[in-house]
Amino acid sequence: MKPSCQLQSPIRLARVVRPACLVQVVSRKVSFSAAIRCIRLESIPGIFGLIVFLLGTLTAYAQTSMSEYQLKALFLCNFAKYVDWPVEALSGATKPLVIGIMGEDNFNGDLKRTIEGKTVNGREIIIKHIAAGADASDCPILFISSSENSRLSEILEKTSTLPILTVGEDASFLQKGGIINFTLKEGKIRLEINLKLAQKVKLQISSKLLNVAAVVKE
Repeated sequence: MKPSCQLQSPIRLARVVRPACLVQVVSRKVSFSAAIRCIRLESIPGIFGLIVFLLGTLTAYAQTSMSEYQLKALFLCNFAKYVDWPVEALSGATKPLVIGIMGEDNFNGDLKRTIEGKTVNGREIIIKHIAAGADASDCPILFISSSENSRLSEILEKTSTLPILTVGEDASFLQKGGIINFTLKEGKIRLEINLKLAQKVKLQISSKLLNVAAVVKE
């Protein structure tokens, strides 16, 4: 099945080299709303799915109309497609997949707009705001805002044995027990992934996602 919409040319993909890879996409100006319309979680095949992820490495934000948190919203939405959770973590065939936000919400509604109307494997995607230190066990994906960086160790200790995809934005996130970290270098969003920890809590991360990460800790 062909995707219902496509990013317009020109799009040039550079060669992917892992693990030191930094895949860059050189593109014309792409609006956030147009990017959202191109996401179809139920029907992202092959290279189209990869292109969606590579939006996160667009060369410099100044060359696009998307902000840092608009790009992060796109990533968070697509993590649901490229990560598999153990059965016990997603009980019930129609139970919504929850993206938890702990700490300050800097998305300004962009994450809500990104997930609106989207499903993954028949599950609705919803957002839940989690108070600092509160139970997040019902959130398959937990984004920990930079406002919580001073207490990361405490937060991540509570999730260390749970099948939760923890996502953060701190230089020491992986070292403190997080699974995916957003970094911003030279105007580009890059991913760091703690594959060893993901496997420990029984999360299976797709090779497509691993291949676009700047760092994979195995």
